[in-house]
Amino acid sequence: MIKAEILERLARDDATGLWIEPLLDEKQVGEVTVDLRLGYDFLVSIVTRRPYIGIARDDERFRPISTYFQPTRRELGERFILYPDQVVLATTLEYIALPSDCYADVLTRSSYTRLGIALSTMVQPGFRGCFSVELFNHGNNPIELVVGAKMFQMRLTKLADGLNYGGLDRKYFGNVRPTPSRAADDEDLLRLRAISEQQKT
Repeated sequence: MIKAEILERLARDDATGLWIEPLLDEKQVGEVTVDLRLGYDFLVSIVTRRPYIGIARDDERFRPISTYFQPTRRELGERFILYPDQVVLATTLEYIALPSDCYADVLTRSSYTRLGIALSTMVQPGFRGCFSVELFNHGNNPIELVVGAKMFQMRLTKLADGLNYGGLDRKYFGNVRPTPSRAADDEDLLRLRAISEQQKT
């Protein structure tokens, strides 16, 4: 989607409109992307005595995935240090309501990719909330991040004519703070366990 279309979508007030709040700078809307800023809240992965993060709830050793992360918060303009080989869950500063007929690819801006932070995720049409971003430092040195800095870019792609997607029945719909993985909530895990048990008999 190009700039003229993005601006036109921002002016709409129906299901095909685009909502971004706050949009602190008009320059955030580029020719083919919208720059997004780093939010306030972080979930920092921590080392535990557990040998791995389990996702099968029926395992007696299962421990909630949230216990492998420690929350912390910074204010606008404050610094957060991302260490090498560290996983940190964060969000965009902006609350975004995507149109029902567009999906978004969220990428790291090239200035941060060149420091060793690579992000690539897709957000479904009709999403509402702050985009979750999974930060990982692939480099050798700690990297200073500033809350509110334009760190990400959103590229919008329109679905084929007549297609609309939406609904509230989604794992991460409406989040405004970082949310740990909900892989353990996947009903398919129970089906796989049942298949495995049948094969043993």
